Amino acid sequence: MTDLSFQIGEEDIEIGLLPVGSAGRKSSGWFGMMTLIATEASLFVYLLFSYYYFVIWSHGTFLPKDLPKFELSGPDTIVLLLSSVVVWWGEKGARIGSRRRLSLGLLGGIVLGAIFVSVQLVEWSNKHYQFNSSPYSSLYFTITGFHLVHVVVGILVLLILLVWSLLGYFDSKRHAPVAIGAVYWHFVDAVWLAVFFTIYVTPYLG
Repeated sequence: MTDLSFQIGEEDIEIGLLPVGSAGRKSSGWFGMMTLIATEASLFVYLLFSYYYFVIWSHGTFLPKDLPKFELSGPDTIVLLLSSVVVWWGEKGARIGSRRRLSLGLLGGIVLGAIFVSVQLVEWSNKHYQFNSSPYSSLYFTITGFHLVHVVVGILVLLILLVWSLLGYFDSKRHAPVAIGAVYWHFVDAVWLAVFFTIYVTPYLG
């Protein structure tokens, strides 16, 4: 009988004889994340639809007299958008095999995300109304709170990716988890733009 056994050496790995698994948009994790994002996006659509429904049909009685201000929400929005740029920069580092750049990008995203959460909590504490004070306050805290939970989850994802990066789990071929985690973070940032426009901008549009 012919012996088909053989040994695999380091040179075989270097020339790509071993499969590295699907990555990027071909990975099963990517499609799973897209499904999750579609589900979560629909929930935010329902919440924002509820907000606009009350605005339209309340005949001017829904919004509070003290409209939301931009002193905290404006800079906080810039911080979150900047975090998305930093994470994108780190993800590009993973694609070229730069562990240092990837780690710095993930760390920057974590720090900026934590700043966003802190400022959001400060803004909550400055509100003169509570969750059950009115339909507006209920929707305000529900929408911003639901988004805040997603930011916290995103920070935890970035933290896990940072640990894995420091342990050397990623290189130019194996970085699918980074791309998947980054697209979730970008989704969270994009949702905030819709939330910010709805809650902070539209009350001043008439």
